Amino acid sequence: MGYQKPAWLEALYTQKFFVGCSYHENAKKNEKNVCCLDCCTSICPHCLPSHRFHRLLQVRRYVYHDVVRLEDLQKLIDCSNVQAYTINSAKVVFIKKRPQNRQFKGSGNYCTSCDRSLQEPFIHCSLGCKVDFVMKHYKDLSPYLRTCNSLQLSPDFLIPQETVDEEMTRSTIVDCDEPMSSCSGSSGSENNMSMSCTEIVRKRRSGWSTVCAKFMANSNNKVSDEDMATSMSRRKGIPHRSPLC
Repeated sequence: MGYQKPAWLEALYTQKFFVGCSYHENAKKNEKNVCCLDCCTSICPHCLPSHRFHRLLQVRRYVYHDVVRLEDLQKLIDCSNVQAYTINSAKVVFIKKRPQNRQFKGSGNYCTSCDRSLQEPFIHCSLGCKVDFVMKHYKDLSPYLRTCNSLQLSPDFLIPQETVDEEMTRSTIVDCDEPMSSCSGSSGSENNMSMSCTEIVRKRRSGWSTVCAKFMANSNNKVSDEDMATSMSRRKGIPHRSPLC
């Protein structure tokens, strides 16, 4: 196992990022900027619902090269001696090599693979350079790999609004089925109220969350029509015409 690179690492090298997603070619913001470490493939934000329980690594763009956050990468592999750069207040590491031809070398540190000038005390300019250095000299990458069972996207990751709306609608309808099944043996009025909730959730998710919360708090209490109307119009009030003077 030490001689073989993990599959997720090969995916970071070989998968193409910041290209259009073939599965969502007609959607907006369909650039592939996430690497699913469990599927070993690049995905776009619209693919996230299908990978919600997988380890996800966001790939960013810096000076026309793919980079990842140092904080995320350190959970997967030892990144010591790899020079990091700061973008948007976050330290990032280049994924691939960035060869630089130099006829003459001055004093200072240089990358072990790319001959790129580096700051002290770094000796690798990218993750790829370190991996190649370790494999060449030690023939074993396993001491540098770290166990990571869960890796989620950072809070600043932007998910398209249409993807959020679709996922929230799907999850809310599924949640609504549970109180309906639990009330199957209750009175007819409660069954009718549950069916009303199903119709409400298809129209306005915010209204459903308020009504369903009241119902689940006390299953014996009935939710009045007034509560439903208030919930449904919570975001926008009913316009009233001002009196004529």
